[in-house]
Amino acid sequence: MKKLLILAMCSGLVFTSCVSKKKYAELEAKQQNTQDLLNTATVKLNDCLTERAAATARAKQLEERLADMKKTNEDLIQSSKELTMLTSKGATNLEKSLESLKEKDLKITRLQDALNKKDSVTLALVTSLKREVGINDPDIEVNVEKGVVYISLSDKVLFKSGSYQISSRANEILGKVAKVINGKPDFEAMVEGHTDNVPYKSGVLLDNWDLSVKRATAIVRALQDLGIAPERLVAAGRGEYDPLVPNTTAENRATNRRTRILVLPKIDQFYDMIEKEMKNLEAGGN
Repeated sequence: MKKLLILAMCSGLVFTSCVSKKKYAELEAKQQNTQDLLNTATVKLNDCLTERAAATARAKQLEERLADMKKTNEDLIQSSKELTMLTSKGATNLEKSLESLKEKDLKITRLQDALNKKDSVTLALVTSLKREVGINDPDIEVNVEKGVVYISLSDKVLFKSGSYQISSRANEILGKVAKVINGKPDFEAMVEGHTDNVPYKSGVLLDNWDLSVKRATAIVRALQDLGIAPERLVAAGRGEYDPLVPNTTAENRATNRRTRILVLPKIDQFYDMIEKEMKNLEAGGN
């Protein structure tokens, strides 16, 4: 009986031992499988974390680029507004400049018309004077100098040597000159006396300058007697200081002894007009 019991116990132990090894093997296999799954999950988790970090970095870069694009867009919008304002101002300024140029062109045209009219009147005046006083007398010259009509009369035609008393022939010539000047009420006459450089002194006359002034004054008085209003007459003495030729010979000195009558537009009125137009041009440019 004891032997049977012992045998049964040994058989139970052997069977139990066999069952435990099988479960252990199964558990060990499950553990290995679980470990493999854990390792795989860990690898995948690490990959996901890496991808997440990369995605976060890319998202940050995209946000920065978006912010830059927004800033650029805002700058472009502001620049567009400023450009629109500048373009509008530029168009306004251009329009004003064009208007100013038109006004200046008009003023210049008017000024040019005035100068052309003056030149036309000057030409007509020269023609009238040459017709009246004659052009074949070597002692009488009618010409234009710098836009001014002048009559140059030799000293021997007007005065005796060293005198400021007008000769009878002078009165005849001056009568013809007065006729032309009286026909041009917008003109005035300036009489210039000229001498040579030979020293002169006689009575109240101190020198050639005195003599030239007295001769110019004598001509002015004669023209006044011939009907020209005195406010249209000017007397000037140039003495020996504006010679035509060097005073080196008797012939040259005779040439320099002369009287010039300049017939010109009323200076004040003409230059007032010029000055007024120039001021208008300057005002238009500011």
